[in-house]
Amino acid sequence: MDHNRRNFIKKLGWVAGGLAATGLKCQAGKIFPREKMKLSFEPYNLQLRHTFTLANSSRNSTPVMLTKIEYGGMVGYGEASMPPYLGETRETAARFLSGTDLSQFNDPFRIEEILEYVDSLAPENRAAKASVDIALHDLTGKLIQMPWYKVWGLSSEDTPNTSFTIGIDTPEVVRQKVKEASRFKILKVKLGRENDREIIKTIRSVTNVPLCVDVNEGWTDKQKALDMIWWLKEKRIEFVEQPMPGKDREGLAWLTENSPLPVIADEPVQRLPDLKKAAGVYSGINIKLMKCTGMREAYKMIILAKALGLKVMIGCMTETSCAVSAAAQLSPLAQWADLDGNLLITNDPYKGVQVIDGKITLNNKPGIGIEKR
Repeated sequence: MDHNRRNFIKKLGWVAGGLAATGLKCQAGKIFPREKMKLSFEPYNLQLRHTFTLANSSRNSTPVMLTKIEYGGMVGYGEASMPPYLGETRETAARFLSGTDLSQFNDPFRIEEILEYVDSLAPENRAAKASVDIALHDLTGKLIQMPWYKVWGLSSEDTPNTSFTIGIDTPEVVRQKVKEASRFKILKVKLGRENDREIIKTIRSVTNVPLCVDVNEGWTDKQKALDMIWWLKEKRIEFVEQPMPGKDREGLAWLTENSPLPVIADEPVQRLPDLKKAAGVYSGINIKLMKCTGMREAYKMIILAKALGLKVMIGCMTETSCAVSAAAQLSPLAQWADLDGNLLITNDPYKGVQVIDGKITLNNKPGIGIEKR
C-alpha cells in the first residue's frame, strides 16, 4: 500500500468506513470537509471474438463508456455497456454523465442519497446510471479495503458456475465455439430462429454438458413454444429464458404453468418495480446491472425476488471485466450466473473476476475486485 493511501485510510478510520458501507451513518465527510468527488468518463469500443447473433440482430462490437470517480487520492471504476437494442448510445451516455454533478457530495458513503440523486436526473439512461453506481461501489470498497461481496456478508465459496454463450451461427462455427468453451460446465445457447433444433443437435454432437437457452422473445406461438420446450427437456436443457415477447403476459403465464422447465424473464424485467409483474408469469428473473442501474438496485431486486418465490440469475451484456466483476459480487445470491461478457471480447482493459473450472472465482481485492491492465 503506498504512503498516500495509508495516510488516507488512517484518517478516514476503519470503523467509520465499515459502518458507512453497511448503511449506517459515517462521519467521513467531516474528516474531509473540502474533499469533493470527481466524475469523469471516456468512450471505448469492445471488439467481439465472434459475430454475436441474437434472434433479431447481429454485431461485431459493442460501444461502452468507461467511468471513474476520484476521491481522496483513490479511484473507483465503472462502465456503461450499450448494445444497440437497449436504446442507449455514447451520445446519450455522455449527455447524461456531463449533467451528473457529484462535486456536491463530500462523503462517498452516502450511497443511497447519491444514487437517488443520479436516478432522479432522467427517467431512462439505465446503463449510464449503472456506470456511476459501479464506480461508487468500487471507490467505497477501496476506501474500507473490502470487496463488496464481503460487505454484504457473502462467501466466495457460494458462487455458481457461469454459463458461456453460444450465439446463433452456422453448424461449423457453432461446433468451433463449443470446443473453445470446453472449460465451462454449462453453456447458454441463443435461439429464436428457424434453425433452433439444428443448433441444439449440432451442440449435442460434440458435448453433453448441461445447456440453457435464451430465445430473446423469438417465439410467438405458445403451443409451439411448449412443444419446443418439451423437446429441449429431452436434450438436457436446464431452463428457457424469455421464450416469447414480454408483452404477451397471458401466453407466458400459460407457458410457465405448463412448462417442464423453468421460464426465466429477461427483457420485460428491468428494474425493481417490474418484479411484482413477473411473479406468477415467470419462474425466475435475469438481473443485469445495465438494465437495473447498478449494484445497489440489483441487490434489492434479488432480495425481493426471493421473497416473491422467483429464482435468480445474475447476467450481463457484452462488457469488460469491470462491470462483470461488479455483477459477480452478487453471484453468491443467485441460482444461476451468465457472466461471460468479458470473455467474449478481445480488448478487455481490466483484470478482475476469473472463471476457474467453470466456476466464478472472486478475489479479495477491495471494491469490485479489478485492476487496469
